[in-house]
Amino acid sequence: MRLRTALCSAASVLSAMALLSACGGSGTAAGSDSKPLVGVDYPRSDTDFWNSYIKYTPEYAKELGLSLKTTNSQNDVAKLTANAQTFISQGVKGLAMAPQDTAAIAPTLAQMEAKKIPVVTVDTRPDSGKVFMVVRADNRAYGEKACQYLGTKLAGKGKVVMLEGGLDSINGRDRTEAFNDCMKKNFPDIKVFGEATNWDGAVAAQKLQTDLTANPDIKGVYMESSFALAGTLQVLKQKGLLVGPEDKKHVFVVSNDGIPEELKSIAAGKVDATVSQPADLYAEYALYYLKAAIDGKTFKPGKTDHDSTIVQVRDGLLEDQLSAPLVTADGGTYGGVPSLKSDDKSLWGNTLG
Repeated sequence: MRLRTALCSAASVLSAMALLSACGGSGTAAGSDSKPLVGVDYPRSDTDFWNSYIKYTPEYAKELGLSLKTTNSQNDVAKLTANAQTFISQGVKGLAMAPQDTAAIAPTLAQMEAKKIPVVTVDTRPDSGKVFMVVRADNRAYGEKACQYLGTKLAGKGKVVMLEGGLDSINGRDRTEAFNDCMKKNFPDIKVFGEATNWDGAVAAQKLQTDLTANPDIKGVYMESSFALAGTLQVLKQKGLLVGPEDKKHVFVVSNDGIPEELKSIAAGKVDATVSQPADLYAEYALYYLKAAIDGKTFKPGKTDHDSTIVQVRDGLLEDQLSAPLVTADGGTYGGVPSLKSDDKSLWGNTLG
């Protein structure tokens, strides 16, 4: 498998460190009788993206030789806090979580630090508190890529709706701020209607419908996650706007996630682009860094051997920013941003059965 090959290559700091655990060095090797126990809290199971992450997690736990306990906090920070207590009582050696409220998680992180249980956060970065590593993509780049694509397609003029995620999340804030900043700088003649949705598909659909009724000349939609996909397509269909890109009535739609349904919709001409958020790599490297933490390894900012960059986002906090490519029907370059074709086999959304 890809992970085992990478771990055994010893081509860089990351692979050399992985070599110790996967190829017989210090720590617990895969297949031994004593596998380190780690906990993973799934943030939700009501989206295709997170269900894919849930599918990948046990596969990579087995690959890394880790014993796994899981919970699901259902987008509720109080449940996440309670789940952390459960993991402590179970004796986990490390914990991966994806807190959706990135401010409220601080007390739980402080408790885990006091217990000397390393934490890796996935997809989100806590507003305060210490974790061993943050595993996510550059979410500001999500907003910038969506902006460059829509701005190019609209030739710098017109109206677009941005269906924002939750602004209590660093992801929602990053994507929203970056999209707005890019539009103001590069496409000042495009008017953006920013709509708060709190990652709720029904709310997103209702607000899009209201905007299209008041502004029938809207020509673009930026969905900050695939949570809004079904509702957006339904609203466009009801308005007679779900037509191919060759039709003058076409509304250009950009999403974030790269789930299979998005890729199929791009090929069918219903959606125009997405940014593929790496559900597979989130699962792989969350567990990789937990294993490294248990083995006493450390990391520094810089390029990795898996097409990403570790950056220091604040004192004592590192983030591995994984690759998240723009995906389009033609694989073209938009506003200087290259893209992959929607049928590219390297995309995780094309590998699921």
